[in-house]
Amino acid sequence: MLDKQAVREQPGVNLDDRLRAVPGFSLFRRSSSLVAHPTTQGVSLRGLGSSGASRSLVLWDGIPINDPFGGWVYWTRVPPDELERVEISRGASTSIFGDRAMSGAIALFSRPAEPYRLTAFYEGGNRDTHELGAGFSHLFSKFGVSAQSRAFTTDGYFIVPEQARGSVDRPANVRFVSGDTRLDYLGARDRLFLKLDVLTEERENGTALTRNSTGLGTVAGHYTHNWRSDDVSLLAYHTREQFHSSFSAVTNNRTVERLTFVQSVPSQGTGAAGMWRHAASRWDLLAGADVRHAEGTSTDRLVPAGLRVGGGSQLQHGYFAQFHANAGPAKLFAGARQQVTGEDQTFFSPSAGFTAGRGTLRARGTVYRSFRSPTLNELFREFRVGNAVTQANPRLQPETLFGAEAGFDLVGERARLGLTLYRNELEDLITNVTLSTSPALIVRQRRNAASALTRGVDLDAQAGWRDFRAQAGYLFADSRFSGGPRIPQVPRHHGSLQLSYVREGTLASAGIRSYSAQFEDDRNTFLLPGFASVQLAVRQRLVRNLAAVLAVENLLDREYVVGFSPTPLIGSPRLWRLGLRWDGAVR
Repeated sequence: MLDKQAVREQPGVNLDDRLRAVPGFSLFRRSSSLVAHPTTQGVSLRGLGSSGASRSLVLWDGIPINDPFGGWVYWTRVPPDELERVEISRGASTSIFGDRAMSGAIALFSRPAEPYRLTAFYEGGNRDTHELGAGFSHLFSKFGVSAQSRAFTTDGYFIVPEQARGSVDRPANVRFVSGDTRLDYLGARDRLFLKLDVLTEERENGTALTRNSTGLGTVAGHYTHNWRSDDVSLLAYHTREQFHSSFSAVTNNRTVERLTFVQSVPSQGTGAAGMWRHAASRWDLLAGADVRHAEGTSTDRLVPAGLRVGGGSQLQHGYFAQFHANAGPAKLFAGARQQVTGEDQTFFSPSAGFTAGRGTLRARGTVYRSFRSPTLNELFREFRVGNAVTQANPRLQPETLFGAEAGFDLVGERARLGLTLYRNELEDLITNVTLSTSPALIVRQRRNAASALTRGVDLDAQAGWRDFRAQAGYLFADSRFSGGPRIPQVPRHHGSLQLSYVREGTLASAGIRSYSAQFEDDRNTFLLPGFASVQLAVRQRLVRNLAAVLAVENLLDREYVVGFSPTPLIGSPRLWRLGLRWDGAVR
């Protein structure tokens, strides 16, 4: 779990850049959501890899924010400094979550409303970067109200190395405005919140003719009623989205660019869930059901002429139960989910495990079975990155996973060590299979790979003394297809080390993140060398509620490769921001 201080200790405009300190957290490519195409912003954990669609479920105040059409996440929706905490569950160790939680779940919790709390900030940085935001919350009687918004713009940076750059290349960038409003009823036994969040963003994707834009809004509600030993929870949400993108072909010397097609994807998603929990002295039971419907159509206007249309709808629903019991120093749990997938198939996903310990030592183990249905994006939408074309495949089948993990935790007063060994067997893994390759064009198609195996070691350690805290994380992930090649976009080694100092009104944090080599493609032809980057974040309180902030990413300005199109694509250079933040009560 990351509390709000841990989130603030990481630099990054958006939350994905702050979560990269967690070993195993990754988007489809190494690119930041600051300039990455939205369709590459799906997230996975523990080396399962991603094809753009998430293999992890992301919940914001209990509401899924994975895109209804493609499963990726618009990280620009979420204001990192307005989060109370972030909880990351690695692995599908619970049966509560269904589709899209195959590699785990990430739960985001907003800061609760406070009396007359006002937030306002401005940050400016290199590459003509500006971020402006404000928020307000208040409590009165049994009600709470909160609202916040932020606007961001940057000129961005070139995503092609200087030696390969041509006249068609432009900096990749983003401009966005996002905001959310929430109304809470805080009764003694009844609680309800209604929430609306919206986003509009525009991106230039690195060449003169490629750009995309998105507009979306989500309305959601969550009601709970509590008795002495029982509670009932009901939630529902609806999302509408309009996505546009243009694609082009570029000559090898990058001097001529030709528009190939312009894409429009309207989509919507609706979901609901109901849960009942009973708590006894030595056991508790959670049971419920959920349903999710998504629909969308991808319309491509080909250049010079032609029309390509693909789309459809998915309806999924499931039933689940999760049981916990105490047996002396041990806690046992078991769960099951029966799911009807969007392909009119059923899938049964059980889970079971234990934790046991005395004093500072705790042992744990889990076995589980999970799945992920192909998204409408994978089934029906074609896309292009430079001269690499990836085709859709309406015949895709759900991915399945059988996993097991075991580990231990040593917990002291100011120190903690956790070690986990895990093994995941995957069947029908959806990946981008290379059909042909040449200097002018790479053609891939989304297909179900026969099988794959990922196994590894997950290590977390932290220690504190006086005003200092040190944190270290490491993930070893050996992820391979059954034929031997490594799963693309998964490094074998990913580690982070961070040292933080917090005292009164001062927060200073410096860290390093390291990634070993990984491959871009299923044939393991395009190697992305390993790299390391240094990050820095500083907050200094000037007066009671006003602080100066400094954030620096890639402090040493290391150039690193994030992909091939087939031209090498590079990640962010040194980025810095300096600003002021007000956060406190006003009357």
